Amino acid sequence: PARPRRGGGGGGGPPQLPVNFVGDYGGGGMFLAVGVLSALWEAQRSGQGQVVDAAIVDGAVTLTTMLHGLLAGGQWHDVRGDNLLDTGAPFYDIYGTADGRHVAVGALEPQFFAELVRLLYDDDPPDDLPGQHDRAAWSLLRRRFAERFAQQTQQHWADLFEGTDACVAPVLSLTEAAGHPHLAARQTFQDRGGFTQPAPAPRFSRTPGALGAPPALPGQHTAEALADWGFEDVDQLIAQGVVLVGSPGAASTR
Repeated sequence: PARPRRGGGGGGGPPQLPVNFVGDYGGGGMFLAVGVLSALWEAQRSGQGQVVDAAIVDGAVTLTTMLHGLLAGGQWHDVRGDNLLDTGAPFYDIYGTADGRHVAVGALEPQFFAELVRLLYDDDPPDDLPGQHDRAAWSLLRRRFAERFAQQTQQHWADLFEGTDACVAPVLSLTEAAGHPHLAARQTFQDRGGFTQPAPAPRFSRTPGALGAPPALPGQHTAEALADWGFEDVDQLIAQGVVLVGSPGAASTR
């Protein structure tokens, strides 16, 4: 059975882990890649090399630069769910729909907010609907939005807001996202060996990237990898059980 949810992105629950995008990928891998490319670019001009120190914690903190700027300007608070971009604003939040699904709303700019209200209420919003930046009435605005979104299914709202500037989109699972019309049109996901995988990004007009081999089973390419790394006693290592070969579910080394 599924584990009970321990709280949402807003206040009232414990902090939630953001998968590992912020650390491993955003703060780590991406900053390392940019650092190496920057150093290569500089080395081609100076003729000198240098050490690239790309710590995950440094990259992750750098990603919060805008938030620290808002904090310094008095526009961000340490209370989770009380800020513009952390579900504190009712026009930048997640809402449940009639079929138990969800839609994401991100109508920050005034023209986007106006379009959200127009479409959400069929050009006839309630008289008591607060203004976008009436912070004292955000709780009422959120309640009104929640009541309205709960009256129709996710697909209804997705169809209604498709192609508009209201900044509303359905919240999809990983498997559902691969079939979304926009992503399908851009071929953002590709099939390789019977597996659906994200296509290489960013895209290059002259030297486009391409998917490599499909995902391998644990131990499937151990011998080839060791030989490629320069090991000359691969067969002996396998025979001694130092490494494992072709053992699904097991690690490829031990």
